[in-house]
Amino acid sequence: MSLMASFFRAYPWQTALMLAALLLSGIAEGIGLSALLPLLNIALGYDATGELTGISSQSQNAFEQNVLDALAWVGIAPTLGNMLWILVIGVLVKSLFLLLAQRQVGYTAAQVGTDLRLEMLRAVLLSKWEYFLHQPVGKLTNALATEAQRSSASFVNGATAITFLIQAIIYGGIAFALSWRASLVAIVAGIVVIGLSHFLVLVTRKAGSKQTRLLGSLMANLTDTLQSVKPIKAMAREHLADKVLERDTLRLNRSLRRQVMSAAVLDSAHELMFTVFICLGIYVALELFAMDLPMVMVLVVALGRAFTFFGKVQKQYQKLAQGESAFWSIKEAIEAANNAEELLTGGIPPQLRRGITFDNVSFNYDQHPIFKGLSLHIKQGGLTTLIGPSGSGKTTIIDLTIGLLQPQRGTISIDDVPLQEIDIKAWRRMIGYVPQDTILLHDSILHNVTLGDPELDEAAAEQALRAAGAWEFVSQLKDGMQTIVGERGGKLSGGQRQRVVIARALINKPSLLILDEATSALDAESEDAVRQTMENLKGQLTILAISHNRALLEAADQVYQMQNGAAVAVDNPVISDLTK
Repeated sequence: MSLMASFFRAYPWQTALMLAALLLSGIAEGIGLSALLPLLNIALGYDATGELTGISSQSQNAFEQNVLDALAWVGIAPTLGNMLWILVIGVLVKSLFLLLAQRQVGYTAAQVGTDLRLEMLRAVLLSKWEYFLHQPVGKLTNALATEAQRSSASFVNGATAITFLIQAIIYGGIAFALSWRASLVAIVAGIVVIGLSHFLVLVTRKAGSKQTRLLGSLMANLTDTLQSVKPIKAMAREHLADKVLERDTLRLNRSLRRQVMSAAVLDSAHELMFTVFICLGIYVALELFAMDLPMVMVLVVALGRAFTFFGKVQKQYQKLAQGESAFWSIKEAIEAANNAEELLTGGIPPQLRRGITFDNVSFNYDQHPIFKGLSLHIKQGGLTTLIGPSGSGKTTIIDLTIGLLQPQRGTISIDDVPLQEIDIKAWRRMIGYVPQDTILLHDSILHNVTLGDPELDEAAAEQALRAAGAWEFVSQLKDGMQTIVGERGGKLSGGQRQRVVIARALINKPSLLILDEATSALDAESEDAVRQTMENLKGQLTILAISHNRALLEAADQVYQMQNGAAVAVDNPVISDLTK
């Protein structure tokens, strides 16, 4: 029940409203049922005093007498019509309150899923880059989609179990009022049934925990496979990916089969055993306690409904147990991301007027040294190009410049102000970043450039596209900037995609433009256009590029060769040597 306690603490007034509606619904149902015994007596020929006309006298049950006293107190005669009206009105009021409770449950369940998704998303986006690097994308996707939905369903199952529990208590209370001894025998036996079948709930909980693990693994593998589906298909290796996904899917299927089997056994066991114990209650009432027939009939109804609802409580609890591991899993993921939260604000407002300086910087990634004692200077308003073999630390320099990573030793300064003293969020707002992987959203070119920013219009997008050398091809498209680029930008060529991404980086007029191998897929003509664009931008903003393309090397004001963990300034570089 710790799961439901967590929900109740998170949504106190919604829970209070739900419980109040459920309680009033149960009371209304109990009032309606209380009219059943006088109604049966009237139907069998007994009058309101317990006399059976022309046959014999019957002693009234204390419960029935209390009902009749209550009717007399409010001025309602115990006639057939009045008893039927009480029964109908009780069901009507019960239905109205139950509708209110169920609506509240549905609204709260939707809010549970929404809040968990937003909490998870915000925690991940605010986490440190090192944390994000160690998280499989599929695992995060699974948490946002599957685990949030299963958590929401668990809340519904828990709230439904409470609904049934309240109704079961109402019916059990009526049964006890009729004959506490007969009811006690039957209910104790029913509790024994629930206790004996509780192991099926434990089986379901174990299966649910396994499903949470397997769904995370399956989504991680599926995401990785879909991201690399083109080379996999190109090399006819679909069968290898299929085997990995098939293994996880079959294991998940076996877990689901155990869950289904335990639920089916619980259903069958409840129906059989509760029937046996209701019959036991009838036998005890008629044979041992010599209760009259109308009272036994109402007792059967009350016990039958009580057992039915107790059985439903256990079934809903079983469903809750199946999904609760998803809730704890997403909460653990949120907590881990919160613990890795990045401090973004509170420092000195940045100004890029002189340049960026690395002074004796050392950095290790997972105990693997990238560079030691690195020193370099990126001049304000100039184009600085980094070259060197893969793994030499070029991208790490960019990540350190952005503030995504922190050096183990040394200082990175913006205009002689250490980066750790600067307002990082404000600094990043001054940066335009163009990654090597040019992934576009399945949306229009306009949306991909503005990213939906309401402060950016088509004129700003056109200006950015012109600056990136992309306007010529965009203007020739049938729908212009409204052209849908397809999944990951698949309807555009590689060079076209990269120029759209460059436009995205330029639209906010950054002070620092970073190109991380951003021109690697451009043809000679596009490369020359980008070179001209960079030439035009020099002096207006600072450009830091990783590139081996001739165009950016020719346009560069300074070139650093990365080698042996150090950055060596190359004066008057020989292009043919540097681009080999």
